[in-house]
Amino acid sequence: MNNERVYRMKFSSVYPMYIQKAERKGRTKEEVDTVIQWLTGYDEQGLQSQINGEADFETFFIQAPQINPNASKITGVICGVRVEEIEDPVIQKVRWLDKLVDELAKGKPMEKVLK
Repeated sequence: MNNERVYRMKFSSVYPMYIQKAERKGRTKEEVDTVIQWLTGYDEQGLQSQINGEADFETFFIQAPQINPNASKITGVICGVRVEEIEDPVIQKVRWLDKLVDELAKGKPMEKVLK
């Protein structure tokens, strides 16, 4: 996928898919929000503001209050690419979030998802 397309994708259009993926596996919207908040530093109100404002992924991550310092410990493969080897900082953050939601959906305990 073209990086520019990912940059311009609305976070609000992908967010429901994260929730659906987690809920299909018995997890909750609140757990998805916890994962997003852990990664980005958004509080509940800030996250909702980004969703309501229809921020694209680039804006969503640029405006994130504080990317978790442990985010660099997120490893693994998403879409056939190792997340720790992605050079584009925005794309890497998107893939970190994808990886966290995947791990949540796979049933991992929250303390293992949030390394």
